Amino acid sequence: MERLLHYVWKHKMFPLKPLVTEDGQEVEVIDPGLHNHNQGPDFFNAKIRLGGTVWAGNVEVHLRSSDWYRHHHETDEAYNSVILHVVGEVDGEVRTQDGKTLQQVRLDVPESIQRCYEELQRTEDYPRCHRIISAISSVKTHQWMDALLVERLKERSELVAARAERTGGDWERATFVTLSRSFGFGLNGDSFERWAMRIPLQAAGKHRDNLFQIEALFLGMAGLIEDVKTIRSAQEALSLRQEFDFLRHKFSLNDTMERSDWRYLRTRPGNFPSVRIMQIAELYHSGRAEMSKLLEASDIEALQKCLTVRGMTAASRRLLIINTVVPLLFAYGRHSSDEDICQRSIQLLETLPAENNYILRQWQDCGLSVSTAADSQALIQLKRQYCDRADCLRCRFGYEYLKGH
Repeated sequence: MERLLHYVWKHKMFPLKPLVTEDGQEVEVIDPGLHNHNQGPDFFNAKIRLGGTVWAGNVEVHLRSSDWYRHHHETDEAYNSVILHVVGEVDGEVRTQDGKTLQQVRLDVPESIQRCYEELQRTEDYPRCHRIISAISSVKTHQWMDALLVERLKERSELVAARAERTGGDWERATFVTLSRSFGFGLNGDSFERWAMRIPLQAAGKHRDNLFQIEALFLGMAGLIEDVKTIRSAQEALSLRQEFDFLRHKFSLNDTMERSDWRYLRTRPGNFPSVRIMQIAELYHSGRAEMSKLLEASDIEALQKCLTVRGMTAASRRLLIINTVVPLLFAYGRHSSDEDICQRSIQLLETLPAENNYILRQWQDCGLSVSTAADSQALIQLKRQYCDRADCLRCRFGYEYLKGH
């Protein structure tokens, strides 16, 4: 309920009757202030008119007046700048740390807003707000989806940046780890990332011109050489084992993984970890998927060529561009303060067709247009960060539902 009070104040969705303080002064909200999601008052730099006098300062919102003391604001200097206490129920006066008695106003949540909010929270339908989606203007829809796309790219680029930081600022290694994780295609993503962090790329670089040795090193570090028997031959598996034993001794490699570290449930042979690792070995051997090469690629076709390996379908390459190349470029653009690289990553998504999955089909059934990968990535962000959490108060579609349903 307190979150709903915050929402009503933030968006000025006040009841029709005037807002009045406990001592009878009429309140005009000129600016509700900037919502603060960190420590301190709830809204910064608000501007209100109290009884003909304009006040500028901070606003605190609580369900009850007594929550002021329950949260110990009366002993916190940060709350001395509060000019108005907005509450759902007045159950006593409140004082600041410097001894000031605060003006208080009781704010009622309009019945229509509370009813709509309860509908959104109670329904098991997805999307929760499906009934009003088709009525929202295309301008508002695209503005929200653009914001969601950037939000998703920032989140994913921060994971890439964290990998670069873990590798001492080595963006080529961060690229190798990020690409490897994506070859897990969800099921084995974590295992591929752990594996990639174990690969001694400096040592591997000394044998980069020999694909067989790279395969031996990569499969051996994954503990998956024996799996080669199912896709090649027992003799080749033996040769790979002998080659890995030589490399392991040469470079003192002991931190290998086990076959039990990998998941195979409902995995087709073409997606077995051993197959994917040999594809990564081929990419590493060719040098086509280094960060420098990805930055040089001018369009989707060039990126497709960078990621072309045996057994990799065009659809899988598109997923790698969406889930790996785009976040990598966006992260590197932010790291190097190069807005052109960031914009290029977004343009790649706008060029690619949308993914086809149940999440997107449900939005399309509501009347939402989903044509590009930029659209689909925005809607995936919407589902995971808003819909799945029933966080309708932070969603612009939720705002339209509360405002006009």
